[in-house]
Amino acid sequence: MQDCDDGLVLGLFLSLSGGERVNTNEIEVDTNGIVDDKFYGKDQTRSILVSSEDSYKIAKVNSIDIQHGSLGENIIVSINPYSLSGGDKLLIGEVELEITQNCTICNSLAKVDKNLPKILKSDRGIFAKAIKSGKIRKGDIVKVLKY
Repeated sequence: MQDCDDGLVLGLFLSLSGGERVNTNEIEVDTNGIVDDKFYGKDQTRSILVSSEDSYKIAKVNSIDIQHGSLGENIIVSINPYSLSGGDKLLIGEVELEITQNCTICNSLAKVDKNLPKILKSDRGIFAKAIKSGKIRKGDIVKVLKY
């Protein structure tokens, strides 16, 4: 059952080595990151980018209408996790993620719209690493774990 603080996975994306972005219904995650993603096995503290639907709403209010996946995220969720700090945890499907840092804006967003980096300065996403492996599927419940 979904608590009122819970959210849902709205979208899942892989970045392939050729630069292509793939929208998928399921991803497999382990402690090296997202299997088949170009960042798999590189920097575990930046291996998974979680974004909120709120980022897309902020863009739209500023006349930038973009598709999910445009922010480079791997997972887009219905809740806003940006207030979480390093060490906080999310349970998404079978996978437990630990927040490592806020995502800093990179100039690649300017390719989408020149104003996007400034508009989403603090609202692009958060990086996480997997501490429990498994699968994440579209529609899975997202829980902020409180200890």
